[in-house]
Amino acid sequence: RYYKDTDGYSIDVGPFTAAIEFAADVKAVVLGKPDPLIFCLAAESLGLKPEEVVMIGDDVRGDVEGAQAAGLRGVLVRTGKYREHD
Repeated sequence: RYYKDTDGYSIDVGPFTAAIEFAADVKAVVLGKPDPLIFCLAAESLGLKPEEVVMIGDDVRGDVEGAQAAGLRGVLVRTGKYREHD
């Protein structure tokens, strides 16, 4: 949805992907956070099962919820992109 840039926050690829999906009348295949597949592939590349991995991140949706959906433990840190309402 957004990322922390040097001068504040900027929208990420999500809104652009949604617009292209709508215009093309197709569903995009997403390989990246928060899709569970990226977390599973990362765990597999380490030779680990998802339940053996902890994802530490500053984005409650992209990092923590994505990791949890894949069976990893997700830990939200209060730095970077984190905001109290998260």
